[in-house]
Amino acid sequence: MNPMPLWKRLILLVICALGIIMAMPNLNYTNVERHNDAAAAITAAGGVATPEQEADAALWPNFMPSALVNLGLDLRGGAHLLAEVKVADVYKARMDALWPEVRDALRPLRDQVGNVRRQPSPDGTLRVAISNAAGLTAALDAVNALATPVVSLTGVGQNDIDVTVEGEEIVIQLSEAERTATDNRTILQSLEIIRRRVDEVGTREPTIQRQGTDRILIQVPGIGSAAELKALIGTTAKLTFNAVVGRTADAGANPGARNLLLPSMNESGTYYIVEETPVVTGEELTDAQPAFDQNNRPAVNFRFNPSGARKFGDYTAANIGAPFAIVLDNEVISAPVIQSHIPGGSGIITGSFTVEESTQLAILLRAGALPAEMTFLEERTVGPELGQDSIDAGKIAAVVSMCAVVFFMWASYGLFGLFANFALAINMALIFGALSIIGGTLTLPGIAGIVLTIGMAVDANVLVFERIREELRIAKSPGRAIELGYERAKSAIVDANITTFITAVVLFAVGAGPVRGFAITLGIGIITSVFTALFVTRVFVEMWFSWKRPKSLTV
Repeated sequence: MNPMPLWKRLILLVICALGIIMAMPNLNYTNVERHNDAAAAITAAGGVATPEQEADAALWPNFMPSALVNLGLDLRGGAHLLAEVKVADVYKARMDALWPEVRDALRPLRDQVGNVRRQPSPDGTLRVAISNAAGLTAALDAVNALATPVVSLTGVGQNDIDVTVEGEEIVIQLSEAERTATDNRTILQSLEIIRRRVDEVGTREPTIQRQGTDRILIQVPGIGSAAELKALIGTTAKLTFNAVVGRTADAGANPGARNLLLPSMNESGTYYIVEETPVVTGEELTDAQPAFDQNNRPAVNFRFNPSGARKFGDYTAANIGAPFAIVLDNEVISAPVIQSHIPGGSGIITGSFTVEESTQLAILLRAGALPAEMTFLEERTVGPELGQDSIDAGKIAAVVSMCAVVFFMWASYGLFGLFANFALAINMALIFGALSIIGGTLTLPGIAGIVLTIGMAVDANVLVFERIREELRIAKSPGRAIELGYERAKSAIVDANITTFITAVVLFAVGAGPVRGFAITLGIGIITSVFTALFVTRVFVEMWFSWKRPKSLTV
């Protein structure tokens, strides 16, 4: 038989060694986790460590990889919430905010339209009555002039409001395209706020994702209870607008008296020195929306309440050409330059934005408070004891299945079965190494995927060994039988595993939560199983054959 080239063997050795090394921290999970937590805390403190942090940091060598497979909610314990966002609240707020603009737009037309009054109407609808019906057309034109283009890919060419006439009243509502865009912005904003607040407690791999049109799934491993999580989500983030004193790359720079040194959220290694006393706060910001400037470039419109408008107008008038910092939770999310005096409480932030970046900035600007009320439809607490029970049960299942497979392969194929068993052990290390590298989260269904992989891992070896047996029956020499066995079984192995891998991809694409965990471990397991069966096992067989040079072979 023709042995595998040396360079291929070296590549296989490197891949297997890397997988084993990356999987090793998971054998000492608790200590490595404490080491990682201490290292992160020391870095955040600028290199200053407490004695407890130094002791925890010494639990694992710094030169060794320390990436771990994250444990999901069902393994670590934690809280599960399913929240419904009342997007209709945003429609009502938009109409309430639009009424002063409509009133101001009709004020110059008082001679034509007469008195202007807001009429009772359902939430999300603005009804305006004028006393002079003859001026209805002029009033309609003035209100239509308040419409702006919808900022979304699906709403291109459409306006944000629909203006109609019913009797002697003007009826204003958000257009269907704007409602869809508003729903998306509201959910994205809620997701961003929840994610920022949950990340503050340092939990690992929280699951925060949209479900359907107006629901958000929140799963946070390691938190005490669902009530604690609800209280955490209900807190208010701190948004301020501060004067910029300077900019530096030195994380230890002295900002000076009554100044703050704050990191940039989007520019790594950049720090801003800002005045400690803000010009205005997020409590005075009423709205921020993605828009386009006069040159049709993506920008962000914002609006303050009367008190914030007065303070912001005075500051911009006195500081034209100077930057000001938008600070969210002690991080500078943007530092635009004041181009002109901004009276009236409304302004626009321009820059080299993409549409996505302007939308994200608007979300962050509004992130001082949740945009709409959330109703919790489902809440569940998973205790750490139950999570540990799940881990123990998963270990037992994995050990029992592996022992059964090992015994079957040894009983059925003898020495070749032992080669397959060694490859199976390497396969498990590669799976955990890959999960550690990508930062994957292991859930109880994920353990089921690993157990399934253990059984599937030897399928390819069974096909190869049976093919070698067939070649030996037709009087092929041992070396030639081994070579043909691997060559002729390869297509069947690849085809069978491709179909299963497609299933894993579909599960990951359309599934959520635990289903994705199962799909990830199954997909990785398929790749590593094919790799170990076609290459690692073959290296073992070739090394044995080169050493023994048998005249006959029994598989």
